[in-house]
Amino acid sequence: MPGKKSKSSDKQQNRVRIIGGEWRGRKLDIANVPALRPTPDRIRETLFNWLQMQIPGSVCLDLFAGTGALGLEALSRGAKQVVFVDENPDVIQNLKNSVSILKTAAATIIKKDVTSWLNDKPDAFDIVFMDPPYRQGLVEPVCRKLEAGDWLSAKAWVFIEMETETALPALPDNWEIYRETKAGQASCYLIKREK
Repeated sequence: MPGKKSKSSDKQQNRVRIIGGEWRGRKLDIANVPALRPTPDRIRETLFNWLQMQIPGSVCLDLFAGTGALGLEALSRGAKQVVFVDENPDVIQNLKNSVSILKTAAATIIKKDVTSWLNDKPDAFDIVFMDPPYRQGLVEPVCRKLEAGDWLSAKAWVFIEMETETALPALPDNWEIYRETKAGQASCYLIKREK
């Protein structure tokens, strides 16, 4: 997930701010991992405005969790449970630290490659956040695994953040783009699933 850093933005890049809900305004450290970048505040604000009626009480999945910005924002806004999946040990440790600071028992953190983890026994999630590393062709196979593997509730929502220069790949037939936006290098899509 590449992102350019300038010297003046280094401090800002090493923290993520929760922008709404119970922990609004809280700033959390993020792991010092090359190419790790949080979903920008503006995109998160837009996304959670779109999902404001769906978040409370939802069970969410944050794939390629990275900074955990999306899953932590969902918890702050009333999600019942969030499962974070990432394979980087520094990212995992940082997520554990953030969850400890926030004193929440509603987060499950899994250290595993996302595509391998999706071969496991599924749970049904209401909302999936997916921000895979750029330019690795992961969006389509992960979407297919989510649909084919019964990982989604009947009317689930899937948020995809991907590089702007790549077109959104073919989605499962019962997935429909509900909203989309762009910011900098990122194209973002909110997908509505119908069983």
